[in-house]
Amino acid sequence: MSSNTFTTKNLRKIYGTGPAAVHALRGVDLEIPEGEIVVLLGPSGSGKSTLLNIIGGLDRGTDGQVFFRDQELSAMNDTELTRYRRDHVGFVFQFYNLMPSLTARENVELVTEIARDPMTADQALALVGLDKRSDHFPAQLSGGEQQRVAIARAVAKQPDVLFCDEPTGALDSTTGRAVLNVLKNVNEQLGATVLIVTHAAAQAAMADRVIKFADGDIKEVIINKTKLTPEDIEW
Repeated sequence: MSSNTFTTKNLRKIYGTGPAAVHALRGVDLEIPEGEIVVLLGPSGSGKSTLLNIIGGLDRGTDGQVFFRDQELSAMNDTELTRYRRDHVGFVFQFYNLMPSLTARENVELVTEIARDPMTADQALALVGLDKRSDHFPAQLSGGEQQRVAIARAVAKQPDVLFCDEPTGALDSTTGRAVLNVLKNVNEQLGATVLIVTHAAAQAAMADRVIKFADGDIKEVIINKTKLTPEDIEW
């Protein structure tokens, strides 16, 4: 069994053809160990979200190989990728994508009804500190609370991996730190590998591993021997 959650080999992604082609990933070789908090850091257009979408099973590379543990994602058909996303992966995006007509509990239940071995919606909301807000609708919740509902929805199916694309991008510093604390707790309590895509360099201090992206490739990998808590991160 591989000790890596993800491995990529010469992963390329090209949009378009000819002189107008955009090389979003330029032969990325990457290893992400099990159980870490990993920050993918880089400016807009550097390729980090493209990588996240490919290893998350939402998109395919143009060339190269992608492995989740010992399974080759790049060889899977659409049905197999759908099963991979359902059984192993949770997604959190910058915008919360909650159903406005459903309560917090009902938003989380959308996932628990289709997952293999879910926790209850109330357990997931308790994990993110919202057990007393479960009957509230999104319009009755703050931005940070809505993001925590989105995280509860993602972790309710007890995923092996939690992908977070700019999860604090729309939040102020106090609310953002609270959301990062939730991600830290998910990593520690569920043992999930947590990948955070961000352009906010300060957030890298809470990660086990920081992968710096620029121009479609990895420029540097930093291992944090000493991690900061979210409270100690400068915003």
